[in-house]
Amino acid sequence: MTQNTSAYTSSLLRLLSERGYIHQVTDAAGLDALAAKQIVPGYIGFDATAPSLHVGSLVQIMMLRRLQQAGHKPIVLMGGTTTKVGDPSGKDESRKMLTSEGIAANIASIRTVFEKLLTFGDGPTDAVMVDNDTWLSALGYVDLLRTVGPHFTINRMMTFDSVKLRLEREQPLTFLEFNYMILQAYDFRELALTAGCRLQMGGSDQWGNIVNGIELTRRMESTEVFGLTTPLLTTADGAKMGKTAAGAVWLNDDALPAWDFWQYWRNVDDRDVGRFLRLFTDLPLDEIARLESLGGSEINAAKVVLANEVTKLVRGAEAAAAAEATAAATFAGGGVGQDLPSLECPGGSITLIDALVGLAFAASRGEAKRLIAGGGARVEGQAVTDDAHVIALNGAEVRVSSGKKKHGVLRPA
Repeated sequence: MTQNTSAYTSSLLRLLSERGYIHQVTDAAGLDALAAKQIVPGYIGFDATAPSLHVGSLVQIMMLRRLQQAGHKPIVLMGGTTTKVGDPSGKDESRKMLTSEGIAANIASIRTVFEKLLTFGDGPTDAVMVDNDTWLSALGYVDLLRTVGPHFTINRMMTFDSVKLRLEREQPLTFLEFNYMILQAYDFRELALTAGCRLQMGGSDQWGNIVNGIELTRRMESTEVFGLTTPLLTTADGAKMGKTAAGAVWLNDDALPAWDFWQYWRNVDDRDVGRFLRLFTDLPLDEIARLESLGGSEINAAKVVLANEVTKLVRGAEAAAAAEATAAATFAGGGVGQDLPSLECPGGSITLIDALVGLAFAASRGEAKRLIAGGGARVEGQAVTDDAHVIALNGAEVRVSSGKKKHGVLRPA
């Protein structure tokens, strides 16, 4: 069930393979043959636990974009019901309960990012967004268990990593969460019946859930469907994508400033540049090969290209241009870029601790004190180690930095 390294005949699997998306395929030859002869509707599911997805979900969104670029139909499945249950995959704790109204508001907010990366409409390859609450809420629970339950065994379910790892860590796995894989499998069967969906994609942690859906669809409907997963996506130093010391790197405009989003990509590890250009941009592969071959300090030019291209896709061309201009003014020119995070100071002065907290460079006053003590706080480029330091603006803007890469500006009110 692993990736077949021989040449693919379909543009879909060639594109996914060349850009590094393929980790496992349930039947690579069968999917390749199907994609070479007809439009393949394919889906990925997203739960709506917050008003925005973060960078960790971007590779999945880009897979749907690649599906559409190859002439196939993306289905964005929002988990209106499964969000209420909680996917235990990769989680050590149970999910916080959300109201139906909160989930609906999150879905509406999340859709705005998909609309930038996919073409929605009624055409054969236009993307559609559906909500599994449409069918799952209409099912009586006993009816669902009677219909679907016989096709699952506890023995098999206990072998999946999402269950096994939680139990090995001695973390509670609720019966509610245990049902998640049944509901996700039912989603695949429902989409196969109502939308002709033949492919489910997802991260490698979803392999067990995807296989469940394939087996359920085959047993109940005698329909052949396929699964494809991406490799576990981590940075070169082993960190999980989308997480930083400052928190999640959110995709939505109102969840994270464009400057911070741009900076995340500008500051990636040198070793990640080529891989991220293939996964997260539409640049031609030969141009990516040229950029990732740059050595020494020249690799920074490739990082700027990466930051610009991803920010253009997710936030728009204007946001990318503004962030790049801010970077040029801040780093190259030693000035203060317009797109930097800012804080107004009504009294004309502010303590360095309050400035660091107000600019979100520290989550608390204690964290700000530790940053200062460690030499990581700078005012106009000069390190300040006195946690009682007061910054006087004297009617002018003052730049405050945390380390070498995070900068903000204090402005007179």
